[in-house]
Amino acid sequence: MRPSECLLKVREVHPLVHHITNYVTVNDCANITICAGGAPVMADERGDAEDIAAVASCLVLNMGTVNRRTLDSMLAAGKAANDAGVPVVFDPVGVGASRFRNSSADAILSKVDVAVIKGNAGEMGVLSGMGGGVRGVDSACATDPAASAKVLAKRYGCIAAATGPKDYVSDGSTVMELSNGSDMLGLVSGTGCMTASVVGCYTGACGPSLDSVCSAITAFCIASENAADGCGPGTFKMRLFDEMLSLTAESLDSGQRIGTL
Repeated sequence: MRPSECLLKVREVHPLVHHITNYVTVNDCANITICAGGAPVMADERGDAEDIAAVASCLVLNMGTVNRRTLDSMLAAGKAANDAGVPVVFDPVGVGASRFRNSSADAILSKVDVAVIKGNAGEMGVLSGMGGGVRGVDSACATDPAASAKVLAKRYGCIAAATGPKDYVSDGSTVMELSNGSDMLGLVSGTGCMTASVVGCYTGACGPSLDSVCSAITAFCIASENAADGCGPGTFKMRLFDEMLSLTAESLDSGQRIGTL
């Protein structure tokens, strides 16, 4: 599917995207989901999360502020999603920063069948063993994000996306290089979390694939380019929601910079 086809499918299906996510950015994730064409729900109580995950279009698990209670909910919701055939998007925020984050990521990846792993280049380098690091929850270093994405996709039988100045998406065989985006994304907290939410929308509507994940990241990045014109971080953040909502199929196809490595 072309990016435009994925965008139109999201707006037609209006996917229900269940998040167990970062409380620093939960409102931003909800709003970007709405602007992308989806419907957000943010349930992290175990019993609630299990029931909602089973009827959602997609489940997004984000480790940004993970704790023992929310990890338990993530594992339960992930199992419910797997049992119901609902795709799971995993954002391993801050993996590599602490033993607890590392063990949480290991638990999710060993107990939940994830359809998509989306992390920044440092996180994906840590998870893949290719070499990487984080500073808090931000990418500090990465040796080869394209290789990390390919390794993780092959290891877990999923789509893997390593985000950064350029984004790399792989299905374990092919690696796509995405070149859209604005430097302003690094000046606002939560843009990585919002990217995972948009990936959740496109995965929920179109299924997990190279096309859907590349289209989701590209749509968000083109919205960021359009939002960044002549403004500071505060205005940029407000414009990002506006531009995500007003993105057209035509502008997505004409503006996309997606290539195969």
